Amino acid sequence: MSELIGLKAPVQPQAPADVIIDGTEATFAQDVIEASMQQPIIVDFWAEWCGPCKTLGPVIEKVVTAAAGAVKLVKIDTESNQQLAMQMRIQSIPTVYAFYQGQPVDGFMGALPESQVQAFVDKLIAAAGGGAAGAAGGVGAGAEASAEDVLERADTALAERQNEQARDLYRAVLEQDQTNVKAYTGFARAMLAEGRLAEVQSLMEQVPEELLAQPEIISLAGMIGLAEQAASLPDTATLQAAVDANANDHGARQTLAQALLGRGQPEAGADHLLEIMRRDREWNDDGARQALLALFDAMGQSAPLTVAYRKKLSALLFS
Repeated sequence: MSELIGLKAPVQPQAPADVIIDGTEATFAQDVIEASMQQPIIVDFWAEWCGPCKTLGPVIEKVVTAAAGAVKLVKIDTESNQQLAMQMRIQSIPTVYAFYQGQPVDGFMGALPESQVQAFVDKLIAAAGGGAAGAAGGVGAGAEASAEDVLERADTALAERQNEQARDLYRAVLEQDQTNVKAYTGFARAMLAEGRLAEVQSLMEQVPEELLAQPEIISLAGMIGLAEQAASLPDTATLQAAVDANANDHGARQTLAQALLGRGQPEAGADHLLEIMRRDREWNDDGARQALLALFDAMGQSAPLTVAYRKKLSALLFS
C-alpha cells in the first residue's frame, strides 16, 4: 500500500539506505551470502550497455523499495565484475538471483513486467517468513501483512490466467500457514485451471479437519465435483472458439460454462450461464438457470461466489 490512512495524497515508500547497494567480487560473500542468513537478498546482474537492464533496473528497485526492508537488492555490474559473472554462470543479462540462508533459491532472466517482479519478491518474502529483518515482534504482524499482500497478488494473477504464478504465490503462503483457507482454495483453483484434478483431490486430504466446515473449503469440494464432470469435455480454447463463431450457439456456450466451472474459473462459467439467460431465458427448458442453481448447491449457499451470483441472477430475472 502506498497510501497512509488520513493522507489524501499517496506517499512514496522510502527504502532504508542499505536496502539497495552496489556489490563487487570482493564484497559478494558479505553482501549476499552472509547477509542472506538474516533475510532474502536479490542480486541483479546488469551492465550499462544492456537495454533490457535499464528497463528492469528501475522496476526491481521500485518493488524492493516498497518492500520496506523485507528484502535487499545487490546490483552487480558484470563489466566490472567479470570473474564473478563467470563463477555465477551468467549467460545473458539481466539475470536476477534470489539468495536465502546462503543458497540461491530462485531467479529469472530478462526484463519482466512489474507485476511479475512483484510476484517474485512477494513469493520470496513469504517463503522466508515475511516481514523485515529486525522488525518489532519478529515474523508476527509483519508476516500477516505480507501474507495478505501475497494473497492479493495471487488473486490478481489467477484472474489474469497466470496460473503458474498464482499457484506459486498461494503455495508460498501455505508453506507458512497451513490453516489459511483462502490460500487452499486459490491454490486449488490454479491447479484446476491447469487440469491437475488428481493433485487437487490429494490436496483436500491435507486440509486440517477443523477447516472442513469453512464455506471456502466446502466450495473447494464442490469445485472438485464440477471438475470431475468437466474432465471429458473438449479443451476450453476449442469451446471458446465455437462461442466466438456464433454467440447464439447456447449449447456451445453452456458446454464452455461447464468446462470453466470445472477448471478453476467458476466466475467466468457463471457469467456465460447468465449470458445465455440474457439472450434466451427459456432455452433448453430454463437450462442455464438450472445450471446456475446447481452451481450454487455445489459451491455452498454461503460461499462468496454464490452470494454474488445469486444477486446477479435476481437482478436479471426481475429486470
